[in-house]
Amino acid sequence: MNLPASTALYTPSWHAELELGYGRFGDTTRPVQRRHKGPLRVQKHLYAEGPEVCQHIIVHPPGGIAGGDRLDISANVGPGAWAQLTSPGAAKWYRAAGPAYQRLDLKVAAGATLEWLPQETIVYSAAQAELETHIELEGDARLLYWDVVALGRPASGERFDRGHFQSHLNVRRDGQLLWHERQRVTGGDGLLDSPIGLDGKPVFATLLLTCDIDSQLLERCRSLPTPVRGDLSQLPGLLVARCLANEGLHARDWLIALWKLLRPAVLGREALAPRIWST
Repeated sequence: MNLPASTALYTPSWHAELELGYGRFGDTTRPVQRRHKGPLRVQKHLYAEGPEVCQHIIVHPPGGIAGGDRLDISANVGPGAWAQLTSPGAAKWYRAAGPAYQRLDLKVAAGATLEWLPQETIVYSAAQAELETHIELEGDARLLYWDVVALGRPASGERFDRGHFQSHLNVRRDGQLLWHERQRVTGGDGLLDSPIGLDGKPVFATLLLTCDIDSQLLERCRSLPTPVRGDLSQLPGLLVARCLANEGLHARDWLIALWKLLRPAVLGREALAPRIWST
């Protein structure tokens, strides 16, 4: 039986939006905006380390992103506020006949701090994941951002041999480009195993911190014991840490270890791991 063209082309999909805003009131950071559309939420705001830092856990109830899905997330951190955003678990991008999308827009005002600390992104073989991130900083705004991407599911014997992963990342301060990155990894491409590519490592991770650190702290970061192949580069006003790993947990543990060294030294607060990371 032949289906009508309109039925044959129809693929169920979700379009989810989340808008967050934070303000500083006395010594407390409070949510001032929380709007959602579709299956994207934040849990109750938490103050695990006192009123100055507002922590939100972003939840995507479907648990995975399929072809045709689109997630739009924005966060605006007002002057003097401090927001820490994380997730309850890995984001899973499923195999699909068409692309799925995520757009992230983050704005951090002068005197404000944003920590964007999601758990890993797992891109299944034959997924078509396209991510776009724009970060705008004003004045002396501070940013600590990381991401971990795992291609395929090596623990299940799945290689990333079909589909693609594509991402764009732009960080600007007062309109001037501070960091620009574009990448596209195609399933089965030779760069997955090439020494000038991923060198057979299915996981890669990046940490960005808007700061200049001294040589002693840089060496402490480089000396951390870890099974990943990683290093750090100090650029003008921006510290970049990158690694390749065999497992997502190894990359995440390395980022957390760096965070525990860098947060008190640069941001002036002890690094207290969100409880959700241990569940």
